[in-house]
Amino acid sequence: MPLTHHPLVQEFPKLKAQIHTLKTGNNFFHHLMERYELIDKKIYRIESGEEPTSDEYVDRLGKERLQLKDELYKIILKNK
Repeated sequence: MPLTHHPLVQEFPKLKAQIHTLKTGNNFFHHLMERYELIDKKIYRIESGEEPTSDEYVDRLGKERLQLKDELYKIILKNK
């Protein structure tokens, strides 16, 4: 399976406009999205072998990314 990033707009392509609006107009959403993207890039580097670490750490990052994705999605739905 090829490695890929998971940007929020790729995860929710039909919500691209709402994501952009929230990212530019809601500081809390913007902060969460930056954290999500940072974790996603870190996971990608680890999985590609660029940044060695323990499996436990990768699992913890994956869970945090999923939690952030869920929180971001809830904010998007509330602001539709």
